Amino acid sequence: MVVDVAVIGAGAFGSWTAWHLRSAGKSVALLDAWGPGHSRSSSGGESRIIRMGYGPDEIYTRMALRSLAQWRELFENTGESLFHRTGVLWIGRTGDPYSESTRSTLEKAGVPMAILSGEDLARRYPQMVFEGPQTFGILEPESGALMARRAVAALVRELTHRGVEYATAAIETPAGRGMLDCVHTLAGERISAGVFVFACGPWLPKLFPDCLGRRIYPTRQEVFFFAPPPGDGRFSPPQLPIWIDFTDPRGPYGFPDLEQRGFKLAFDRHGPAFDPDSGDRRLRPESIAEAHAFLRQRFPALADAPLAECRVCQYENTSNGDFLIDRHPELENVWFAGGGSGHGFKHGPAVGEYTAARLLHGVAEEPRFSLARKDVAQSRTVY
Repeated sequence: MVVDVAVIGAGAFGSWTAWHLRSAGKSVALLDAWGPGHSRSSSGGESRIIRMGYGPDEIYTRMALRSLAQWRELFENTGESLFHRTGVLWIGRTGDPYSESTRSTLEKAGVPMAILSGEDLARRYPQMVFEGPQTFGILEPESGALMARRAVAALVRELTHRGVEYATAAIETPAGRGMLDCVHTLAGERISAGVFVFACGPWLPKLFPDCLGRRIYPTRQEVFFFAPPPGDGRFSPPQLPIWIDFTDPRGPYGFPDLEQRGFKLAFDRHGPAFDPDSGDRRLRPESIAEAHAFLRQRFPALADAPLAECRVCQYENTSNGDFLIDRHPELENVWFAGGGSGHGFKHGPAVGEYTAARLLHGVAEEPRFSLARKDVAQSRTVY
């Protein structure tokens, strides 16, 4: 196989990079070891939030705005309804710097929003318990949920219709310096390209241990789906939006019951180190107990809700949470696109657009996405 660009990894970052390269007229091969949206991938699972709020990080707010437009255009073109406009509710406290900067950045970017007082929250969402007179909400009415696994699969199907060569294949780690002529699959196939983009999520540090082994950190994350009471619409849209709780240091967030899969709950904090190939994907009993304790506090009607489904996945964050979109330090025509777990899925279209522009047009580098800015010690700044 000989193409202009080979993209390794068919998740949100890799597939959208392939999309923008193909839209620019390049011949593209897209490869994935297990397939788009597979069960161990960072782009797998049922749903991902797409929201515009990012505290003071206007760069991500504007990327999310650009990405939502492209996701919706994709779904219109394919005829698949894979975006649920549930709204996204931020729960914060007056005077909290992150909550206040989120509000300011949304205003600056022109994002539609509503500011809800504590009284407003209690009246609009009686199924939730809000603590303290300083609690307030920021509602993004145009934001919501992307159906992740199916969205990536739809994107790859559309790519093949547009002439991208897709193959399920695992790639050997490239070696050497200078220009890379080809990569080899584990099955022995040779793939030649002018440029190679590795968008392999949590497998990036395994493929490139020397330069990424201590700069991308895969961590274990647990997700819970609880069955709401029968016939109770309070935990489904439109009565309940997606919500993100910044009053709790554990970072709880959740989804209403989408497509009858259950009420989704997770905690946005980095778990222990995790191997995407061999990590144990069974839930820990203490995690289930913590989830039920949180429900008892915030959603008392779900305090005893049965666990209907669960998932152990992984984040693959950089040291501070910024994306890594940069050239390999020793292989001139090899690029990385990763470090997106925890908040990256929504940004797939904008990441692909930026990566393609860097490859094809040499657009100015965004310093925050550079390899040079990635430390070997974790200190998260992006949420």
